[in-house]
Amino acid sequence: MSASTDRRGAALAVLCAMALMIVLDSTIVAVAIPDIQRDLGFSEAGVAWVVNGYLISFAGLLLLSGRLGDLVGAWRVFLAGLVVFTLASLMCGFAPTAGLLIAGRFLQGAGGALASAVVLGMIVRLYSEPGPQARAMGIYSFVQAGGAAAGFVLGGVLTDAAGWTWIFLINVPVGVAVAVLALRHLPREPAPGLGRHLDLAGALLITAGLSAGVYAIVRTMWPLGVLAALLIAAFVFRQSRATDPLIPLRLLARPWLLLTSAMVILVFAAGMGFQFLNALYIQRVMGYDALGTGLAFLPTPIVIGLVSLFVAPRVTARFGPRPVLAAGLTLLLGGLLLLGQTPSAYATGMLPALIIMGLGVGVTVPAMIMLSMAGTVSCDTGLVSGLTNTAQQAGGALGLAVLAAAAAAVSGPAPTVDALRTGYGVAFHVDAAFVLGALLLTLLALRRQPAAHAPVPAAL
Repeated sequence: MSASTDRRGAALAVLCAMALMIVLDSTIVAVAIPDIQRDLGFSEAGVAWVVNGYLISFAGLLLLSGRLGDLVGAWRVFLAGLVVFTLASLMCGFAPTAGLLIAGRFLQGAGGALASAVVLGMIVRLYSEPGPQARAMGIYSFVQAGGAAAGFVLGGVLTDAAGWTWIFLINVPVGVAVAVLALRHLPREPAPGLGRHLDLAGALLITAGLSAGVYAIVRTMWPLGVLAALLIAAFVFRQSRATDPLIPLRLLARPWLLLTSAMVILVFAAGMGFQFLNALYIQRVMGYDALGTGLAFLPTPIVIGLVSLFVAPRVTARFGPRPVLAAGLTLLLGGLLLLGQTPSAYATGMLPALIIMGLGVGVTVPAMIMLSMAGTVSCDTGLVSGLTNTAQQAGGALGLAVLAAAAAAVSGPAPTVDALRTGYGVAFHVDAAFVLGALLLTLLALRRQPAAHAPVPAAL
């Protein structure tokens, strides 16, 4: 193995370690919410901010963080995010009041956004060849799937054994170790700098607009969604007039980027919606307890991890990401349609659908990420990476809001088990419609993939 390969592998390990910390944090906290509410005296409405505070700052800062990576250097933004995330975790672990915990969660989201926004762009620059890039994306997807599955288990173990504070404090030694390795192994590529000045007005508009938009979706506050749309429109107008725009409109006007972003939104709406719906279905219709629900879910992340690590890189390198993506979305669609039949037995009804879903996600996510980053020159990879991550967060929030509303509308205010079964069945079919939309985009719109590193004017 060459020294260059060793260096790239070490850098990829650092990036995946930070990605694992972030995805763990998104699930590990959910398990500890009842204990946090009891110990810090949260109200029923107030405790939601332990999750929403993180989500709002994370989603709102992704696009800005990605662009900062292009301008000042992705490795600097990554390290800054890692430091903020680690210090915020320390603050959350020792927070004596509800208010300080929420403040820490906002800071955690900001640090997570800074670091995660540049990860995909750095992977693409490290692995520009199709074969190695497919393998790297497979490893990244494996880490994401493994972290999502491990979060529920690790959260329960830490909360029961050491208390909820350790779901945050565990990040501190890990963060310090990752920071030391990042300083040693991450490539330090030159960056153009911020230019004459940073477009602070544009930064405030896009951050406020995205934050308000995600919160409007999560809480189904559509008037706030109108405000978010106005703020984003004001940002676009500002960028069209700014001498040094924060985000060049030439990129946001690219059809390929807009289409792949729409596809990412649809796929993550379906994926997050599936996790939410299926957990409720297993508990409220099939009668499983919390531990049983976690164990029932395990086949999906296990299959996702194995496929993304060992199968997806090979088939993507051989056939290209577009046909692999179409095949993965077809499997996803089939799995959701099976769940739409509302199975009663786990082994003969639920398990086959979960395995099919795992196969679909395992090949879909790496291929989709490769397509979303296709044709991006190195000076714009941070922005496109941030946009892809923003689309993921927006899609997840949209899926949760739409599918929860669909299930509740059919089930009614005081549903019986049969009414719940009917409501979840309808919601699973709505979820399948998200996947069908992404499949149609893949087959009909994403026909001519731009060449890697296609020449794009680099006006910054």
